[in-house]
Amino acid sequence: MKRSKKEIHAWTARLILLLLIGPVLAFASEPTPGQAQSGSLLWRMQQGYTTATLMNTDVDMQISGLVARVSVRQEFHNEGSEWVEGIYVFPLPENSAVDRMRLHIGDRFIEGEIQEKEHAKKTYEQAKQAGKKASLVQQRRPNLFTTSVANVAPGERVVVEIEYLEDIRYENGRFSIRFPMASLVTPPMAVNSRGHKLTLKADVNAGVPLATVASRYHPVSVAENNGHYRVTLSAGQVDMDHDFELHWQPVPSAAPRAMVFTETIEGQPYHLLMVMPPDQDEAPPVMMPREMILIIDTSGSMHGVSIAEAKRAVHLALKSLQANDRFNVIEFNSSTKALYPSSVAASPSNIASALNFVQQLQANGGTEMRPALNIALSSKAQETHLRQVVFVTDGSVGYEDEMFSMIEEKLGNARLFTVGIGSAPNSWFMRKAAEAGRGSYTFISALHEVREKMEGLFRKLEHPQVTDITVHWPSSVAVDSYPQTIPDLYLGEPVTVKTRASGEFQASDTVRISGNFVTGGWSKTLSLQSAEQSEGVGALWARARIAELMETERRGGGAAELRAAIVETALAHHLVSKYTSLVAVDKTPVRPASDPLSSEQVPNLMPYGQSMNAIFGFPATATNAPMLRMTGAACLLVALLLFAALQVGGRAHHARPV
Repeated sequence: MKRSKKEIHAWTARLILLLLIGPVLAFASEPTPGQAQSGSLLWRMQQGYTTATLMNTDVDMQISGLVARVSVRQEFHNEGSEWVEGIYVFPLPENSAVDRMRLHIGDRFIEGEIQEKEHAKKTYEQAKQAGKKASLVQQRRPNLFTTSVANVAPGERVVVEIEYLEDIRYENGRFSIRFPMASLVTPPMAVNSRGHKLTLKADVNAGVPLATVASRYHPVSVAENNGHYRVTLSAGQVDMDHDFELHWQPVPSAAPRAMVFTETIEGQPYHLLMVMPPDQDEAPPVMMPREMILIIDTSGSMHGVSIAEAKRAVHLALKSLQANDRFNVIEFNSSTKALYPSSVAASPSNIASALNFVQQLQANGGTEMRPALNIALSSKAQETHLRQVVFVTDGSVGYEDEMFSMIEEKLGNARLFTVGIGSAPNSWFMRKAAEAGRGSYTFISALHEVREKMEGLFRKLEHPQVTDITVHWPSSVAVDSYPQTIPDLYLGEPVTVKTRASGEFQASDTVRISGNFVTGGWSKTLSLQSAEQSEGVGALWARARIAELMETERRGGGAAELRAAIVETALAHHLVSKYTSLVAVDKTPVRPASDPLSSEQVPNLMPYGQSMNAIFGFPATATNAPMLRMTGAACLLVALLLFAALQVGGRAHHARPV
């Protein structure tokens, strides 16, 4: 059948498109470490990167109170015919602290050593070049790590075991821990292979009686023995396509509960103090009304989405007030304006005026937040009301020291809660200002998060349980504690204090925690001698200290001194950090010098509920990368020749005389 020129052009265009897709697929099928998603093992081959064989993961969780020690055992198998180097990219919880690594080869295992990052990297590279078995664990960012394994022989199985410590989450009356298995980092390259399997077990010692122990996404079996709970996967093994989350709920209590966990390292005692709020349904009602002062940033940097988020947040705050509460609204940019000279009753008419005031706000001018905070903290407080200052800003401030001095000088009995708005708030300032103000920091990066996060904050502010918490240590003991200022206790959120103690302890020594409960005074005395032993308490203190030092470094403190302090703390507690890594080296060369070293990749499963087409990913299966590159280049050349011929033909057609 004769085709029109228009149809010929259309078919030619489709052919060109198909030929152009060929090289894209060819090049996309060859992953690199920078493109790898979390949960991927790369084998580095002589011709580039390609996929490795299957991998299994065993997870063991030992949980004491708010501390979890998690062991992750991962098996690497080289089914190829070349000696290879593996680079495994894996996710861990953001608040984890990696402190141990073992390399298992056959019946032997090598314990990892913590070294300064550059030194560890050099040690690993030297061992790799010398043909020795070696492994290196590095932190890429707080929740992403890489493990490199050098000189894996053809047909050999190598097991890398990593251990880390993590704080347990407690929210809305429930503890929880999550183990990430299928998080995506960059454009995905996952495949729907069913080879990746996970086995997991957990021992839970919460320190308090439990009402429930359950898993959100995986069926589990739970066995209880004298307050300790043994949790295993009902199926034995599961596919690694969905994060594992375990949660447990204490038996309800109408009063705050306190407990202490301890660990001694080289004669140095470390303690983790925990105060848990009453159960939400059992807690007594809050008798003291509140005075809420809302400060909203309307400077030019808040223009667009940020000001819309801030106005919505303040709107929710005003709606949360009760009839016996008081409030005021203060806006600031280059100048400061308070809605009322001082706080007023939360009557319907006053609330309506405030909502109208907030609705009219626009972002322009500079950022001068000192007068606004000064007005909020300097106005006369009423002893009958609990003052809560909520500061909503994008955090663009360059005079942190002056702001901190003002907070320390004028805070009084008020509490300061900071809310960071937008994509890049000054998180360090916001967090530290809230800590100095005995409050908390809430970060909102997107408009759809405003309601959920602000409602959570205001629910908390409506239910203070214990205020002015103080820890009383024996007089002969000095402590270094984090956080340095203890916040109040609210429903659904515990207070924890990590300490390193020095001095002479007596067998009869106790620690007393006291504060003002909603029904009157409250205190709890705990015996240090009978404190629950919990491995990892010292490392949690060290991690808190490192975080404090890192924040000071970001702020522009003495870089050399701070780096030295971070390295010293990390080395003493065997922690992977920004400046330290774990390295393990077998002393015996195993790869003949004449044999080359190569590499490959094992992707983890596609996250549950996603498909390859839905997320526009390309499969990262085993490929012949050089052949694909040649095929792709040939397809591209043919496509360009066809396109040139089409252009010439079109010009000839248009030039033909009529």
